[in-house]
Parts: sequence; C-alpha cells; structure tokens
Amino acid sequence: MAGILDGVDMRTQLAGRNRLELLLFRLTGRQRFGINVFKVQEVIQCPPLTQMPGSHPVVRGIANMRGKTISVMDLSMAIGGPSLGDIEGRFVIITEYNRRIQGFLVGAVDHIINMNWEDILPPPKGAAGGSYLTAVTQVENELVEIIDVEKVMKDIIGCTEDVSAGIIDEGFDKAGQHVLVVDDSVVARKQVKRVLDQLGVECTLCNDGRQALEQLKAWVAEGKDLDSWLPLIISDIEMPKMDGYSLTAAIRKDPELQGLHVFLHSSLSGVFNEAMVKKVGANRFLPKYDPDELAQIVQERLKAHAEGHTQAA
Repeated sequence: MAGILDGVDMRTQLAGRNRLELLLFRLTGRQRFGINVFKVQEVIQCPPLTQMPGSHPVVRGIANMRGKTISVMDLSMAIGGPSLGDIEGRFVIITEYNRRIQGFLVGAVDHIINMNWEDILPPPKGAAGGSYLTAVTQVENELVEIIDVEKVMKDIIGCTEDVSAGIIDEGFDKAGQHVLVVDDSVVARKQVKRVLDQLGVECTLCNDGRQALEQLKAWVAEGKDLDSWLPLIISDIEMPKMDGYSLTAAIRKDPELQGLHVFLHSSLSGVFNEAMVKKVGANRFLPKYDPDELAQIVQERLKAHAEGHTQAA
C-alpha cells in the first residue's frame, strides 16, 4: 500500500470528472469505512509507538517516520467505538488533513475502489455513529461509511474558530454582499459561517455541489443580480452528489453564472489542488482551516468586489 499515490495523473482526471477513489478499511468489526485516496500519503503496518503523558485518550502514541514525529490516533475510539486494542497486526493510514500530517490506527485495510461522487450520499438519519459520518455509499452490497474527519480532528486536536484581534476591518461596509458556503461537513460549515458572522457578512449554507448549483439557478430565476449581490462562493471539494471541482466547472459553463468568484476550500493536498483550481476555472485554492487567513482573504475579495462595482457605477 506504500505506493498508493503513484497514479497521480490518472487520479487528477478522476477528480475533474466528479469521480474519486476510496481506500476501504475496517476498524473493530465487519463494517467498512472509506477515505479519499488523495488524503492518504501511505499505509503501513503499525510501527512501535511511544506514549505521550497527558495526550488525548484517542492518541495511542507517536511514531518516528523518516525523521518526522507523527501522532497516531485510534480511529475507532475517535468515532465513539471501542479501542482497537493491541497494535500488533494493525495498520496506520498516514493522512494529511487541514495542514497536519497524522496517522489513523485501523484494524485492517481492504482495497481501493473507483467511485462516482453521485453514488456518495448523505448518511441516513439515525445511522449508528451518525454524528461522525459525512457520507455513505454502497460497495458490493455493503454500506460503506465515510467519516467526517473535520469533526474527528476538531474533537481531538481542537482548533481556533475566532478571528484574531486586528484582522477585521471595522471600517469596511459589507452590507448588501452575500456569500454562498458549500460543504458536506457540519463542522466545516459552522467554522466558515462563524468567520463570516464575525466579519458581519450574510451567507447561505449548502450541503453539496448539486444543492448549491440548484440554489444559484433559483436565485437567477428570482431575478437576483448575482454579479453584484454574490461576490464569493466558498466551496469544499469532497462532497456527495457533486464535488467542488464539478460545481466550479458547471458554474463556468453557465452563461448566467460563469462570472462568479469561486474559492475552493479543502483539507486535501494543496499541490494537487493548485493544478485542479486552474483546470476547472476556480479563482483560488484555500487549504483548511485558519480563521485569520480565511477572514483576510474574504475581506480582500469583498473589498475588490465593492470597488469594482463602485467604479462600474
């Protein structure tokens, strides 16, 4: 599994066509879980771990890999399940999320599957462990659960959600400007909304790309002048039904939407996304999640939009 990212060119093509690859794995039982291959750096058998006094109970220890110290978290415990117990024979999925590299301890690694985002669906209400699920899909007549890693990371590591003093430009009038936020993670939507609330910017929240595209078309049908009213769309990339790449591409193909400004905001690999941003026509890639950086970039965009429309008037 160590060479899991070898086919980057092929996977770039998949991502541009509303497709993805999932690495399937198991925790303590037969239930299978999935993680986007682009979040995976490698998969290894669990190495010896050094326990750290005072660390979160979910953190089983740290591993030294190629000169880097990586925290290894028991993913079963992280989503409210039992401990994976003895690490012998277990596997670690080395991932990059939200600018951090960490390992997730899992029971067994299955295989990689090629999927269409349209086949990735929101979790059913009342599903076991539903608070940690961001999506589900069917593979070989079995339900595969896709974990909301943003929530896992927030609960274990925590994050700052408040914009630092001095970042917000209190003298800038944001009235009459609106932002569309698109993300399938409840935690991620709330984080972005909290920043926008602190900036004094109104927003609409959507759960996936298809819902966002329908909302945009509904606003057009209502007669809204989106070029003046909607200076920015902030969209996640990984989403059920329609991903952020496909949403951006659909916006660029629609004569009534093609001028809209789109930021792709994701925990996926930045190097890969810089290329995809250009390919699908997004205006910028912004890695998750830094409230100060998000606030600064949003303000820059809103100011540029306001100045542009003032000059046009």
